[in-house]
Amino acid sequence: MAMPEERFPVLGRRSDQACFAGSSDRPLTTRGVTEADLPELLRVDREVFPEEPYPYFVLRQHFDVHGDRILVLDDGDCLHGYVLFVTTSDGYVCWVLSLAVSADRRGRGLGKRLMLEVLRQLRRERVHEVRLTVEPANAAAIMLYRTLGFSAEGGVRRDYLGPGEDRLIMVLVLAQWSYGGKPQEGYGR
Repeated sequence: MAMPEERFPVLGRRSDQACFAGSSDRPLTTRGVTEADLPELLRVDREVFPEEPYPYFVLRQHFDVHGDRILVLDDGDCLHGYVLFVTTSDGYVCWVLSLAVSADRRGRGLGKRLMLEVLRQLRRERVHEVRLTVEPANAAAIMLYRTLGFSAEGGVRRDYLGPGEDRLIMVLVLAQWSYGGKPQEGYGR
């Protein structure tokens, strides 16, 4: 079976090149975050997660510790989305901590675009498993993750992120690597 990033190519372009989200929109570039992006990153996070956005200091700390693990969608003027992902110290598991796309840019495949770039990078790094949590009522996000090959791990975890913060844990097994660096038969999607 084809890998998700093979089933959904980036239209013949490298993912770090600009592509148009729509005919009248500015071109968007997927790139790594910079320190100068932090105010815009905060703005996007507050827009997408108005009930519980990351405080500035948390985004600052993520940038300081995991700056190479934050990708943004940039139109040259402002940011329209980001993904934050971290890998365990043994390199075995990656957690996608946050995926956000501005409301005015949703429904255009931009969340998928960010996730496909993450999956490409993680496969190059030979990460075995990708995990994330999602609100059980967020049908659009669940559908996105399913199209990428993620599956739910058990049922809804009650109070997973604190009282009243239920989450569904979703998992994607990338590959079980054998000695010699090649995936073993029967693994991966």
